[in-house]
Formats: sequence, C-alpha cells, structure tokens
Amino acid sequence: MRKVLIIANQFPPMGGSGVQRSVKFVKHLRSFGYEPVVFTREVGNMPLKDETLLNDVPKGVKIYRTKPWELPEMKGIFRIPGKVLGKFIIPDTARFWMEFSKKKALDVIKSEGIDLIYTTSAPYSDHLLGLYIKKKMPNIKWAVDFRDEWTNNPYILDNPYNALRTKKEKAMEHKVVTTADMLITNTPVMRENFIRNNRIKGDNFFVIPNGYDVEDFKDMDVNNKPRNDKMTMVYTGALYGRRKPDTFFEALRQLKEEGKIDGGRILVKLIGNYHKDKLQAQIDSYGLTESFEIVGYVPHNVCIAHQTGADVLVLIEGSGRGADAFYTGKIFEYMNTNRPVLAILPKGCAADLVRQSRIGIVADTDDVNAIKENIKLYYDSWCNGTLDFDPDRAVIEGFERKRLTEKLADVFNRM
Repeated sequence: MRKVLIIANQFPPMGGSGVQRSVKFVKHLRSFGYEPVVFTREVGNMPLKDETLLNDVPKGVKIYRTKPWELPEMKGIFRIPGKVLGKFIIPDTARFWMEFSKKKALDVIKSEGIDLIYTTSAPYSDHLLGLYIKKKMPNIKWAVDFRDEWTNNPYILDNPYNALRTKKEKAMEHKVVTTADMLITNTPVMRENFIRNNRIKGDNFFVIPNGYDVEDFKDMDVNNKPRNDKMTMVYTGALYGRRKPDTFFEALRQLKEEGKIDGGRILVKLIGNYHKDKLQAQIDSYGLTESFEIVGYVPHNVCIAHQTGADVLVLIEGSGRGADAFYTGKIFEYMNTNRPVLAILPKGCAADLVRQSRIGIVADTDDVNAIKENIKLYYDSWCNGTLDFDPDRAVIEGFERKRLTEKLADVFNRM
C-alpha cells in the first residue's frame, strides 16, 4: 500500500468545518490503496475542539504533531498583542508552524517511506510547506487541495490587503499552482478562477467537492418526520463577514407583524461558534426573542442530531463578488438529513445545487419578499401536516464521502 503524507494544519481534535474534508479522506483512503500518514499541529490552545472527530481516524494511522506557534492563541498579557500581530503574518498565522516544521516533515517523509504528499488549505501555509518539500525532494509527487480560493477568496475581496501583500500572496499562489503535480478544488467555478487568474492550462486541475459521510447518520432517525410542538428550523454554521442572518431575521419579523405566522409556533435553533450576547441582542432587536434559541458550538455528532430533529433546515450565504464560486459546507450534510431546506443564497454553485438535488427552495440572499414567501410556504405546510420532501437521491449519493475519496485516490493514481 502506498503512503501519502496528509499535511493539514487543521485536523482533529480541532473542531469546525475546515477539518471535515481532511479527516474523511483519511478515514477512507485505505479502501483505495493508500495509507495516510497525517502531519499536523499539536493541540495547544485550539479555539474549537471536537474530540469526537478523532473517531474517524482509522486504527493504526500515524499522526505526527509539531508545536503550533500560533500568535492569536497566546494567553494572558500576550493575548491581545498576539491577535494584532497575527494579522500581519503572510499568508496566515500558520506560517510560523510551517517554518518550524520543515525539518520534521522531511524526517517523517524519509522514515515513513512516503510516496506522495497532499496539502490542503486553509491555512495556505500548508501549501508553502508542500512547496518547500517539493524543492528539497523534487521526485516526490505533490497534490494541492484548495477548500476555498486563495487570493480570490470572497472574504479577502471584501477587505482587500494592501498592494504589497496582495502582490506577495499572488506570487505565492502562482508558485504553488505551477509547481504542484496535481491540483484540486471544491467547485467548477473555483477551478476556472484559479486557471484564469494564474494563466495555467488546468489539465492537471480537478474538482472534488465536499460531501457527507453516511456513517455519521447511522444512529439518526432520518426516515421519519420529527414530531415537534413548534416548527423547528435549524441553522448550523458560522455567521461572520458577508454571511449574515439579517434578511432572514427581517423576513421573520415582517411575517410575525403581519400576522402571517405565530411567533410562538416557530423555534429557530442557531448552532455554531457565536458571540452569543451580540447575536441575542440582534435577535431581540427584531422582536424575535420567543422564536430563537442560540445553542452555540456542539460536537459534530450532536450537530447532526439537531439537523435530523428539525422540520426545516436553514442555509445562509452572503452575496457579493465571488459568492457564485463556492458551496457552503453544510449543504452536503443537509442533503442526507431527509429534511427540507430553506436556502437563502446568491446566484451560483450552491443555489444551483439545491435546485438540482431538490433538497429545498431558494430565495436570493437580498430578497426579503422571496424569503418571506418561502418561510410562509413551509410554515403553512407544517401547520397542515403536508411538509413533504422529495429529493433526487441519485444526485445526493454522488456526494458521499467514500465516493469522493475514490476520486482523490484517482488523482493520486494519475501522479
């Protein structure tokens, strides 16, 4: 069995959406002839932890960890200076981890007899470590995986770096994409953007989307409708940057004031890592206090239990430049819950996928009236006992994690 070094700074027990892709690949790679060896950071002061995700790592898989060197995770009197200084590190705060891990990474490659390396971002420093290894060991094969875009990332486009930093990061990105043997990204639009912006042929550039692991649902009752006293709507994920709940809140406020919904018969659960006080104040300002529960961050298996216990799942993504290029990660788990989705999305990949898979109804992020109509449609159906779900299972099954890992193994085989 060939050995592949999985270089992933974000890896369990770190929590959050960023670790899912890597750990699921590690879980299934043995089925396709590859033995994963993980190279990551020590636990340190990780901001989010989810020990349950380590259950996805197969027995016997080796994990090498090095000191994280994360300035934003410093404690005590160094906490604020660490966060401030972290903003100036290029390309991200994992750069020190990358620099101080070089020797250890080379030692692991030699001692383990590694055949190829796989790096995944964010953080983009993972790819700089891959670039260093490729320079030192040019015969090793290297696959680069972009979970999100780099210099064309929508959140960077909203808050652009200064010209000097932008130029430097574009040079880093170009060096990575022109040096790697194989390239992978999350959506077709992202792939096209990388090819255009870096003026490359793209014949070694593949699309492997995120997905869901059917085994995560083995103890969940997805085939029967939940019996909730209130129409329970669940949103899981972050709320930051352009991903804001404002239009969703406004639509609910108007429906309630117009008497079209009973605020006492709706419960919206928000599950993620939030500033609870600020979020609660925002909810209160819309007059929706009785209709909301901020659950906060929970382990992944508990998160899925909340999803399958919902009557309706809420999917939110902000509009703006570049928003058409990516799927929001929760869309794939939502697919397998067997629950209808209220999708509040801009035009693009995610909205197209919701319609193609028939997992829900879509309203544009900025169209409050359309959001109102869709909420009212679901609310009336729930009240009448006719809230049905008729997805396209053939489309959904194409996003199962084991199938996607087979695609990754095929990329490795091509190398």
